[in-house]
Amino acid sequence: MTGKAAFSNDEWELLREAPATAGLIVLTAEGGGTFRETFALAKAYTEARKHHGDSELLDELVAAGPKRGGRARSKDELRERGLEELREAGALLRSKATPEEADGYRAFVIALAERVAEAHKEGGQKVSDRERASLGEIEATLAT
Repeated sequence: MTGKAAFSNDEWELLREAPATAGLIVLTAEGGGTFRETFALAKAYTEARKHHGDSELLDELVAAGPKRGGRARSKDELRERGLEELREAGALLRSKATPEEADGYRAFVIALAERVAEAHKEGGQKVSDRERASLGEIEATLAT
């Protein structure tokens, strides 16, 4: 099992920031619903805590809670930086964690982002086209 001790402080902070950043990418894909979507992000961590014991990595990650990194000047900058952060987190996990742990982390991040997308209807849709596109980018980025 891979836990926090397997990572440097900078690596651990990257792993903590990436899920929240994925949520923010989806949250900023459309205007509106910010409160509900932010609440959904936090609730994803609460729900993940119920699965304690499935993965040491995820147990320690959700216990530490979400962490937001540096500020972005625009939605585009947040998206670009965020996708790079997700790419780095995925590569880091592939190099240090078991394949199952890396898959669990990826599933957690994607579920969190989906929960954010579904928290507020945009234009009468449960998930807007822009949110769906952001989810696709997040999933593809974590897979590479």
